[in-house]
Parts: sequence; structure tokens; C-alpha cells
Amino acid sequence: MPIYEYQCQSCKHAFEKLLKTMTAAKPACPECGSKKTERTLSVFAVGAESKPAAAHGPEQCGRCQHAGMCGM
Repeated sequence: MPIYEYQCQSCKHAFEKLLKTMTAAKPACPECGSKKTERTLSVFAVGAESKPAAAHGPEQCGRCQHAGMCGM
């Protein structure tokens, strides 16, 4: 089961929720109980060599064809 990230539109609290499917109903905010929650884009790293974005400089990181600031 995947873990989805949400943000409450009422109180702006960010939280994670383990759901069986992507089509499951939106969870209520655990802070304020509002049902006005939106799923957010999750950022994740793959592999042991992953570095935070701040570690990459303006040069190409070699993992993609992106020139300039690396999006990794």
C-alpha cells in the first residue's frame, strides 16, 4: 500500500496517509478535521547514491540531460 502526502486547505497542515488505492476518498485532516485536503507531489530518492538538491551545483550532475541547476 502506498503512502500519499496531503495538505489541508483549511489549516495548511501537511500529513501522510497510507491508503489501499489512489481512488480512495480523501482523508480528513488529523489536525483540524477538515475534509478540504489535497494530495501533494511527493519527492523521493532512489538508490544509495542520491544526494539532496543543494549538493548539486550549476554543472550537469550526469544523471540526466538537464543543463544548469540540477533538479535532483
